[in-house]
Parts: sequence; structure tokens; C-alpha cells
Amino acid sequence: MQLAAIVISLVTFVIGTALAARAALYIYKVVRTGSADGTRFGQPAQRVATVAKEFLGHTRMNRWGVVGVAHWFVAVGFFSLVLTLVNAFGQLFDAEFALPVIGHWLPWNIFVELIGTLTTLGILVLMAIRLLSLPSRAGRKSRFAGSIAWQAFYVEYTILGIGLCIMMLRGLEGALEGVDSYGATYLVSYPIAAAFHGVAHGTLVNLVYLFAMLKICISFAWAITIGVNPSMGVAWHRFLAFFNIYFKREEDGGTALGALRPMTSGGAPIDFEDPADDAVFGVSQVEHFSWKGILDFSTCTECGRCQSQCPAWNTGKPLSPKLLIMSLREHAFAKAPYLLAGGGKDMEGEEKATAEQLKDVPAAALAEAERPLIGTAEENGVIDPDVLWSCTTCGACVEQCPVDIEHIDHIVDMRRYQVMIESSFPTEAGTMLKNLENKGNPWGLATKARLDWVKELKKETGIEVPVIGEDIDPAEVEYLYWVGCAGALEDRAKKTTKAFAELLHTAGVKFAILGKEETCTGDSPRRLGNEFLFQMLGAQNVETLNAALEDAPTKRIVATCPHCFNTIANEYPQLGGHFEVIHHTQLLQHLIDEGKLLPVNPVEGLITYHDPCYLGRHNKVYTPPREIIGKVPGLRNEEMHRHKERGFCCGAGGARMWMEERIGKRINTERVDEALSLNPDIVSTACPFCLVMLSDSVNGKKNEGAAKEHLKVVDVAQLLLESVKALPTADAEPVDA
Repeated sequence: MQLAAIVISLVTFVIGTALAARAALYIYKVVRTGSADGTRFGQPAQRVATVAKEFLGHTRMNRWGVVGVAHWFVAVGFFSLVLTLVNAFGQLFDAEFALPVIGHWLPWNIFVELIGTLTTLGILVLMAIRLLSLPSRAGRKSRFAGSIAWQAFYVEYTILGIGLCIMMLRGLEGALEGVDSYGATYLVSYPIAAAFHGVAHGTLVNLVYLFAMLKICISFAWAITIGVNPSMGVAWHRFLAFFNIYFKREEDGGTALGALRPMTSGGAPIDFEDPADDAVFGVSQVEHFSWKGILDFSTCTECGRCQSQCPAWNTGKPLSPKLLIMSLREHAFAKAPYLLAGGGKDMEGEEKATAEQLKDVPAAALAEAERPLIGTAEENGVIDPDVLWSCTTCGACVEQCPVDIEHIDHIVDMRRYQVMIESSFPTEAGTMLKNLENKGNPWGLATKARLDWVKELKKETGIEVPVIGEDIDPAEVEYLYWVGCAGALEDRAKKTTKAFAELLHTAGVKFAILGKEETCTGDSPRRLGNEFLFQMLGAQNVETLNAALEDAPTKRIVATCPHCFNTIANEYPQLGGHFEVIHHTQLLQHLIDEGKLLPVNPVEGLITYHDPCYLGRHNKVYTPPREIIGKVPGLRNEEMHRHKERGFCCGAGGARMWMEERIGKRINTERVDEALSLNPDIVSTACPFCLVMLSDSVNGKKNEGAAKEHLKVVDVAQLLLESVKALPTADAEPVDA
């Protein structure tokens, strides 16, 4: 028995170690096929701290309650109990072997007992959760839909088997020692030890050999399996996650939200005024992704948290962030032999490698190299165009990913090539781009129309809004109010604009606008993929803002549109524009706290607040809107099921505002259905895009008789104004939706 156990264990160990090491080297080579990216190495101490925090604290996983706790014990047990594997090797040669120094140390034995037990229980919990949410039962609602099931079950049963072997060996050790009562050393495994009372010593020894061999063979059979499956993310993420988190985009440990990365070629930002002749615009081949992108794909554990939160997937569209990343991973590894042999196509589609270099490349890899990255099923494309254009860039996938995959950056990089090189994008978006190029706003309205709301406000209230540099000196301005295209030109959003301006006037805040000098920030064209147009609009705005605020004591800007807020605050620094930017809800909360705005008039009714993605997830502004609502007397606030970090998109982000929604259920309808489940009187938000999308859906529901006629959709600024404003009569009109 002992000889067989030793031979089988050592053979399995040698094969498993060799194959796993070979696969690790291969993964490294595949990752290196990606393009250069030198932005991932700054602040090494902070990056190490981030890895430690995210692993030991399970900061993303623990948002999922019992799943996070169970996974914590499995993850910690996987690494911390590796010495029990060493101990098992020793037991092959001596059944009573114990690790030197710590083998009989009480704290170590208690640790093994507790962590071994909790790891086993943890994996049982995770297995139960998977079995209760099988795609065969739950369909698209299962976050495991599309995951490679056998790989996940194999990993789970491997961990369960190892955990059971650890506890069985602990019990056998106790039996060999003749333990006959409970004690700390065998805190959990004593019942197993007691079950072997009276068993012959030779039998116990053989059982130790057997279970030590089982533990080693299960462990290294797993190593063999991952060794022959280098794209097995559900297994390899245990090692790759540390690197993926370390090399994440934000040096301070933040998620890859807010700003998009500058467009690069060969690792260097593209100079759009004089691009290099060989500059690569966007991503049209998998090797055009940075090496961090390939690492992202390799690290995906297929857990489906991104998929479960994705507004596109939840409304019947083909986009699943998980399936997109998995498709890119499988394509990268299938194409890797061709790339590693020196293969590749230039921008004209000419092969860069010689026939000699490619002679030993498998036919399957050569065929994979011919697949277009973006293409329909008929074209044998890796990613279908409907998948690419379904994304709202809401950030739910990036927010939830436990291994810090940067989905949005990869999607936008693919869009950039489609728009800038192929001119291939939804036709409706072309109208928006043309209007921006010609008129500086997506509706194509005349520039002078940007001041119509100012005239309306003066007519309605007598308040005059000054234009900076014309009606007021920059030195007198506390805040430059960036109105935005929707706020200036869209009728429903203009109500928010006028309400906010009236509140600033009431609070005595010195503010001004740019008026006709303001133009689109470029948020929509950038997220659509037209980086050139963003650069053009952004450079123009930075120049205008710098000139307007040159003599201002602080370059302080307030915006009612989260998309404008995000672009000016987070993306204009890439263009040399450094400004202090806040959202209007932040300023209004501040004015209430200072006593400059006093909400006194009751606004009766049940209200639910919708978190705009670009205010919430992208910029972590959750509290101010809710505090404003909380200060308005009469309102009863109730949260929708999906709110704050898990808030559900309205469907307008990622330039989707300008594209028709032809597949599945409309995202704004899904969100309004969730709101209507609370039977509210008011749906509130803090974004003009959200206001338009939610209003459209609510109006449709009213026409169907599915929503109360008095239900209104308003910005929090409108609510606050209604409460602050002195009503001239008792029966004054409430704020208009």
C-alpha cells in the first residue's frame, strides 16, 4: 500500500507540476502578445496594498453576502493550507509524520481544523448556490448562463475532495495518537478520530497512506487539468487575479470607471493633430489590445456577476460582459500559436510573417487568425456587432467584477476602430455625429438656441442669468454653471436648468454661464468611438474654459449633467484642462447645510430616486441627492431594489441616447417597471438623460393605463425649488413633470 501510494503520488506530482509550469509560461507568452502599456507600473507600494486589501478583505465579493464569506474561506484555505499538502507527502513515508517546528504547535493545529472545516463548508455553500441557479432552470436569469459548466464543477469538487481529505487525515492522526477525549488540537476532527477507536494500528497506517495519496492525486490531477487548459479561467484566476488587480488601471486602487483611457497606439497616446503613419486606431485584432487586456481575458472566472448586473443582458439583448470577455479569451488563446510564431496583419491586411515562420503553426490557429474581431455569425466574427453596440457603458460590470476586469475600456477600444476606420456603426448615431460637427450639439439646433432658457427664465421669474465675460467679470463668479446640451436645448431638461438657476439666485450664489460659447463636451461621441470628434470638441471647450476662468479666483464649475460633469472633471485633464467640478446636487446639499436654502413647503407623496450611472457608479456620488430629498418635508423615500452601486441604467449612456433600441425590452421600460412596483407618486433623478428616458417610459405607461396619471418624473432640483419657493397662493401649481 505504501509503495503504491508513493509511486502514484510522485508520478502525479511530477506530471502535474511540469504541465502547470508549462501552462503558466504559455499564459505569460500569450499575455505578452498584447500591445505595450507602460501605465501599469506606478505606485508599486499602493498597488501591493490594493491587492492585499481586495484579497484579504474580499471587498467586491463580500457585497454578495454569504457568497463572499464562503468564497473568502475557500480562497484563504486554498493558499494557507498548502502546508497540509507538504504534510501529506511526509505521511507517505511515515504515517505519523508531522511538519517540523509547527507540526505539533497548538495554534497551527487549531488553524488547520477551523480553516479546513470552513473551507469545506464554504465550497459546499458555493456548490449549492450554483446548483440552485443552473442555467437549465433559470435561463438568462442565471449568472452562470454561458459559463463552462464542467470546469466550474470540476474545480468545486476538487476543493471539496481536498477539504474532506484534510479532515479525514486529521482524524486518522488523532486515532494514531490514541486521542480519547475532546481537545483543542482536534477541535473539529475528534468525531472522526473517535470513529476509528479500536481499529488496528496497521489499518490506520494504511488509511493514512491512502488518504495522503488521494489528497496529493486530487491536487495534482487539478494541476494536470489546468496545465492542458491554459484558458481555464475558473481555475487560473486563483493565480492571475493577484496580477490583474496589481496592474489595474487606477494606481490608487479605484475601479476603471469615470474617464476613458486616452487612445493609444503601441503604448503611446496618439497625437490627433499629427498621427504617426503606422498609428493603430482602436482595436481590430486581438493583439491590438494591451497586454493588460489579454490578462483581463485570461483572468475571467466566469462568475457572472457582471452579467447579472448588465442592463443589456437583463433586457434580452445579446451583450453579456462575461460572454464577451470569454469570447475574446478563447479567441486570443486559439490564435496564440500564430501570433507567437510571428504572425500578424498590418493595417492593409498584409501578412507580416514569412511562410517559413508559419509552417509549423496548426491549421486551427491559422483559421482563427482569419476571423474578424467584429463580425456577424455569417462572417465568422468573434464579437457580433449587436453585442458591441448594446453596451450603455453604465459601469455595472466593472463595479462588480471581483478581479478588476476593465470591460468598458475594451468595448470602447473596439468601437473606436469600427467608427474611425470602418465607419461602421448604427445609422441613427450618424445624425448625432453630423450635428455635433456642424452645430456643436446633438440636435443640430442653432447656437443661439442655447440662450432660450435664459429668456424663458427671465420672463417667468424676472431672474437674469449673466454670461461670463459679457455681463459679469470672471473675478466676481463663484461658479461657472455648465448647462450642457440637454440642459439648454431639451424641453424637459430645461426645467431642471431653470430650477437650478433659480435656486442659485435664491441662495445668493454668484454664478454665470458661457452661453453661446458652450458646446458639447464630447461624452457621447467618445463613448460611441469617435475619439477624433471628442478631441476636437474637448480642445475647443478647454480653450474656452481656460479663457473664461483665467481671472477667476478658482476654476470652479458646476454641472447639472453627470455626463458633462464626468467629462470635464475626469477627461479634460487629458487635454490640459484642470478644473474644480461638482455636480449640482453636491452644491445644493452644501447650500442647504449652510442654511442658504430652506426647504419649508411640503411636497407630499412617495418618492423613489434613480441613480444616474455617470453620477453614481462612475463618480461615487450617492448621498447628496438623497440628502436633498430627505430635507424636503412631506416626501416619503423608498429605494428601488436596484440602487446605488447596483443601480440599473436608464439606457441612455454609451451614446445609446441617440440609437434605437430594437432588440429585447427597452432598458428604460425595465427601470420604470421596477419603480412602478413601489407605486410611487414621484420618480426623481439627477441627470437630463435619465429624466428624458424615464419620462418617455412613464408617459407610455400612462397611455397604457399602467401608471397613475399624477405620477411625475423630476430632477431633485425641481423638488427642492418647489419646497424652497414661497408659494403665492395656497393652491399654487406643483412642479410640472
